Amino acid sequence: MPENKHGVVRGFSVLYRNLLLTLAVVGLTACVPPAQYAEVPAEAEQPPPPPSRVYFYPTQGQTQEQQDRDSYECYLWAKQQTGYDPSAPNLAPHERVAVVPEPPPGTGTAVGAVTGAILGAAVSSHGNEPGGALVGALAGGMLGTAADAARQQEAARLQDQYNRRSDQRHAAIERQATEYRRALTACLEGRGYTVR
Repeated sequence: MPENKHGVVRGFSVLYRNLLLTLAVVGLTACVPPAQYAEVPAEAEQPPPPPSRVYFYPTQGQTQEQQDRDSYECYLWAKQQTGYDPSAPNLAPHERVAVVPEPPPGTGTAVGAVTGAILGAAVSSHGNEPGGALVGALAGGMLGTAADAARQQEAARLQDQYNRRSDQRHAAIERQATEYRRALTACLEGRGYTVR
């Protein structure tokens, strides 16, 4: 193998440079922060819980005591029939959350550019460090931007999935509340009340 003017074998120099370049690429990808997602409360206005109250008045001269007893017994019966309890505190699935990527967008680009600049300067030949740093910063910034975009896209997918599940839960609770009101109405009307 021919030697360069400093007595180093050129083949070894190429091998050394390729090894440094490989380490630079591995180091650059390792510096891009991994994707994590956080759920934070969204600021959108929330819909109210489904209405479950019904208004009734006696048509057969029932006393207040009888009205209270009938109302309570019909509440228990409607709850048993539908599985819906309007007094349960966990009935408000209306809270919305925003799924955001962690770390925030732009972090991958910045980390990639800085890491790429350092590694580009380290693997460039003597005297070409500024050019190597520039090329490394561009390559690292591009990799970091791609990582940021992938995290944003995944956050959007997770947000959509969460919203669909939340909407489905809300619709199911609305159906249960409607069935509860229907059952409560039937019970009260059966005991001689007019229900509105």
